[in-house]
Amino acid sequence: MQKKFIMAGVMGWPIEHSRSPTIHNYWIKEHNINGAYGHFPVQPNHLEAAIDGLRALGLAGCNITIPHKVAAMKHVDWVDPKAQRIGAINTIVCKPDGMLCGFNHDGFGYIQSLYEAQPTWHASAGPVVMLGAGGASRSILVSLLDSGASEIRLLNRTQSKADELAAEFGPLVTAYPWSELNDTIEDCKLLVNTTSLGMQGQAPLEIDLSNLKSDALVSDIIYAPLETPLLAAAKARGNTTVNGLGMLLHQARPAFEAWFGVLPDVSQKLRNVVIASF
Repeated sequence: MQKKFIMAGVMGWPIEHSRSPTIHNYWIKEHNINGAYGHFPVQPNHLEAAIDGLRALGLAGCNITIPHKVAAMKHVDWVDPKAQRIGAINTIVCKPDGMLCGFNHDGFGYIQSLYEAQPTWHASAGPVVMLGAGGASRSILVSLLDSGASEIRLLNRTQSKADELAAEFGPLVTAYPWSELNDTIEDCKLLVNTTSLGMQGQAPLEIDLSNLKSDALVSDIIYAPLETPLLAAAKARGNTTVNGLGMLLHQARPAFEAWFGVLPDVSQKLRNVVIASF
């Protein structure tokens, strides 16, 4: 008797650029699973019908990406408490009874990428400096706090957004003016860029790393390019650096397990396959 065919995918608009099918289909083949993962181009005005269609079609679930991560929350039956705190979901799991459950694994993927780069790293090691106050920063912020971070210094080019985020998640989160960027990093143990500065086609992040301690971990959630100007400068100083590819790969693991029943590993071979797709 043939094994049940399991189908999942990623909803977004546009969506063709997503590397999620490359990642999940690699694991499907690696674990000899009877299934597939595809691109689901869904316009915002069709989101509710598309999510309800998961149930109707008997799909295992899907990933949710830009611009649907916030709006999708109101179209599922249950949202994980951590995702509620973040205010967005990136994964929907369709239970056998048809119940749709929303999760956010972006923060998990980020934390795992740090451990991968520096196994001895711990969120409580010292101050964290976070650049950016958008959706990605929210998921990372929650996961850092849950991992034991005791001080997070938040800087954003639009000051009001940093103030709002700090007010929501304080007292361990404090907003600082963007103009104080070079001073706030002086004693930090983790510097993370969640802005688009340094991405292909965007202006580089202007920062002076001379105040940064050599044992500070420097991460950038951008993965195109794999080495942003920030990471190149930090690496040249001897700091351990982490690009955004690890976050992309690791956030996919718990979703794959929920849909296909196997918790996959992030191998160098998979990394090479994804890098080759850029």
